[in-house]
Amino acid sequence: MNEGANLSHLSESDQPRMVDVSQKAVTTRTAVATCVVRLGSELLSSMSVGELKNKKGPVLHTAILAGIQGTKLTSQLIPLCHPLPLDSSQVEIAPLDSHSLLVTCTARTTGKTGVEMEALTGASVAALTLYDMCKSANPAIVISDLKLAKKTGGKSDYLSPA
Repeated sequence: MNEGANLSHLSESDQPRMVDVSQKAVTTRTAVATCVVRLGSELLSSMSVGELKNKKGPVLHTAILAGIQGTKLTSQLIPLCHPLPLDSSQVEIAPLDSHSLLVTCTARTTGKTGVEMEALTGASVAALTLYDMCKSANPAIVISDLKLAKKTGGKSDYLSPA
């Protein structure tokens, strides 16, 4: 962050506020967030046909549904987020290496404010669901590297450095 940069959620008197987006243009806005879930090679090796199953049910499918639900509930979790009508929410979970999964959440809206927080929330809720469903097999699961990978629409686009 640039020193002296204005924090949009603070008023001139340094009080929290919801940003006024009434003068912004309506555009299609897309955000992609990612995170890594290190399950461990033993647990990941039990994955077959794109799914990991345990006593709680289909792990990946459940995490995908939880991530989508997370995007839809973001404004209820993050106090200053605008409630957004989502045009699309998609969560993908794929092996990253022999011990980790990559969670990718893409959120899209047509509106006056971006969907970065929805994408970040979706990725993190999916990751937390993976943890919840697999913790009995491996309580040492690590969730890391949550980040905004890309955003388009609005005032500026963003692409995370590799």
